[in-house]
Amino acid sequence: MAKEVIVQGLNVNYKIIGKEDYISITDIAKYFNSQDPSGVIRNWMSNKDSFEFYSLWEEINNPNFNSVEMRRIKIDEVGYNRFTMTPKRWKEDFNAIGIIPSAGKYSAGTFAHRDIAFEFASWISPQFKLYLVTEFQRLKAQEQKALEWSAKRELAKVNYRIHTDAIKENIVPTLTEAQLKFVYADEADLLNVALFGKTAAQWRKENPSLKGNIRDYATIEQLLVIANMESLNAYLIEQNIPQEERLKQLNNMARSQLRVLQESNSWLLEEGKDK
Repeated sequence: MAKEVIVQGLNVNYKIIGKEDYISITDIAKYFNSQDPSGVIRNWMSNKDSFEFYSLWEEINNPNFNSVEMRRIKIDEVGYNRFTMTPKRWKEDFNAIGIIPSAGKYSAGTFAHRDIAFEFASWISPQFKLYLVTEFQRLKAQEQKALEWSAKRELAKVNYRIHTDAIKENIVPTLTEAQLKFVYADEADLLNVALFGKTAAQWRKENPSLKGNIRDYATIEQLLVIANMESLNAYLIEQNIPQEERLKQLNNMARSQLRVLQESNSWLLEEGKDK
């Protein structure tokens, strides 16, 4: 599924192919000619300087590139008025991967690797290229931040499983079957109280319109701290430390680690301002 970035009012689609970002040069071409974007792409690909760029990109990045055929047309065709290159011909005759004609309801058109797409945008308009690069980098930074948040959320879940295993092995044997679920919830809320100052039920009562649970609305710093708290609580349970004492230790740990993380973030922000 393609995503999109809005550049000067123009929707430009992009998607991941393999592990690389590919941007719709059909959408970029619409900035110059919205009626015939494929003609704009064909003209660019048929340009001698453009050919030098995207063919060199293939030689560097594509081990299966048909460089023999590329060198033949470079001598026999490129630079002459009769020379015409299209995305379809480039892909099929030269086994290219940098420029890919695409079909589909949401991703029709021609996509190019971001290196080539930025070069094409520069040919269209240096100003448009600058806006495209800036906006694309901003969106990729947002995606990376969301990925980091998701990774920390998953880490918290993994540590939670370690945490519940410790409860099962060290607390559950002394309880009845009817008490098992209560103990799991109680230990989870022990961490919630230590970090957030409230139980999950209290949070839901205060936020009836929100979906999910209290941890779904935690900051990245809080998720990192709660992951550490789960590991510590599992260790304290194994040491048979009473819950009241564990709550005190976990609360002290939460306050200390959050303070360090917040101070570290403040320092990084100040450093960024000075640069």
